[in-house]
Amino acid sequence: MSENVNDDIPASVTDMIGKPMYPETASFPVERSYGYNTLAATQNGNPLLWDDEVADELTGGMIVAPTTLSLWMRPHFWEPGAQGEQVALKVHFDLKRIFGLPEAVMTDNTIIFYDPVRPGDVISNQQVLKSVSGPKTTKLGAGRFWVIDVEFHNQDGALVGVESYTGFGYNRPGAREAK
Repeated sequence: MSENVNDDIPASVTDMIGKPMYPETASFPVERSYGYNTLAATQNGNPLLWDDEVADELTGGMIVAPTTLSLWMRPHFWEPGAQGEQVALKVHFDLKRIFGLPEAVMTDNTIIFYDPVRPGDVISNQQVLKSVSGPKTTKLGAGRFWVIDVEFHNQDGALVGVESYTGFGYNRPGAREAK
């Protein structure tokens, strides 16, 4: 996958590359209970994440598990006043629609952590399309790969993390070929 623009990619997609899109702020502040649910599900007993005294000593106060970062971009299925289906990674769904690719999987996911996220923080995020491949055929079918970064900031504007997703949108074998 190259950062270069392929001639076969529509201008509507090349215009998206490198531009922050869909800026959103979480509709609720970071909560310890969300973090505790994740810690319990993964049986993570790290005292830094459970014990206020340990957290005070090591990080100057309680933090939530860094791996909960994407929780703060995931909309509730329903919220008062929200219109239509609520989804995370809107750029991903845009690409599926533009290229006519009904199926998709995430093939890679990496996270870079910066400032710790603390209970009470209000996290904002924006999505940046980094690249789109030309047509590819895999065992899943014919389609394209794309890379989307989600940049997370706290209420003070400090960068708290960047989550990078590589997706593959595709048509199953026998379905119409990808554009």
